[in-house]
Amino acid sequence: MTAKITQIKNFKKNTNIQGFFLVREKHLRSTRNNHPYLQLELQDNTGDIEAKVWEDVPAFEKIFEAGDAVVVKGRVSEYAERLQLEVQDIGQASPEKHADYGFDLSQLIPATRRNIDQMWKSLGKIIQGMKNEHLKKLVTNIYKEHAELIKTHPASMRLHHAWLGGYLEHILSMSLTGRTLGKHYRLDVDLLLTGILLHDIGKLIELNPAQKPGYTDRGRLIGHIVMGRDMVRDEIQEIVDFPADLQMKVEHMILAHQGKYEWQSPKQPKFPEALLLHHIDELDARMNMMSEVIERDQEAGIWTNRFNYFRRSILKGELEDDENSLI
Repeated sequence: MTAKITQIKNFKKNTNIQGFFLVREKHLRSTRNNHPYLQLELQDNTGDIEAKVWEDVPAFEKIFEAGDAVVVKGRVSEYAERLQLEVQDIGQASPEKHADYGFDLSQLIPATRRNIDQMWKSLGKIIQGMKNEHLKKLVTNIYKEHAELIKTHPASMRLHHAWLGGYLEHILSMSLTGRTLGKHYRLDVDLLLTGILLHDIGKLIELNPAQKPGYTDRGRLIGHIVMGRDMVRDEIQEIVDFPADLQMKVEHMILAHQGKYEWQSPKQPKFPEALLLHHIDELDARMNMMSEVIERDQEAGIWTNRFNYFRRSILKGELEDDENSLI
């Protein structure tokens, strides 16, 4: 027996839906009249949507938490030109109760479209091609120890590559770009690759796995930059005769990769490989984010709406040929 399930990408304004979703966020709020409501962010592997629970809030508030899989009935509405879901009924979902209705946890978790094993092999070849034995050993040791997390972790909570396998996808893309640009600018390519491969390693501790999105307590209190530097520093202590000046450069690249103090970067890049690392990171993240805006947009025509990270309409189709226009 299978109920009709609507995925988020197929939501239409003024329609009733039912489906299975993962609760990314859950907040108990109050209106100006002191009426409680739940503000939620729900996701499946096709997208995410803001949702509100207005009725029976005390009862619903107790039966699920952020990170839970839920079954939902509701009505799709529009607010500020964006779709949102008004929840009429919600409860925990499980394979035991809902398998016959089409519940599948993997369908609620966004995942890379690329083959994880193939990406891992490609990254391994890049690491093995490094000529600096100290840097190669540092990267190899850390990647062997954390292999399963590196393969499956998200690269961020929501901004870019925020899905299962996103971390690996982001690092591989950056590494391929880094090899090319590092040679073009006549930099120390091995040092640049080390910065690329290790700059976000602290996110393995800062973020929960993609199956239960959110920040860890250590992530909230300390953050991935400092934790990543600590992970690298600890590993270097196990490598015989690791050069002190090389260690200082690797640590600086991790501490400076965000690039700006206002972006929570403890340091700003102070040598070419560190500067290029910052810009490659930004480039790969922003290109991914723009691709996601285009893919998720539901506007008719060739332009997206302006309610996205970039706060502007993005061209998503081919421009019309005006050569034969009479105007």
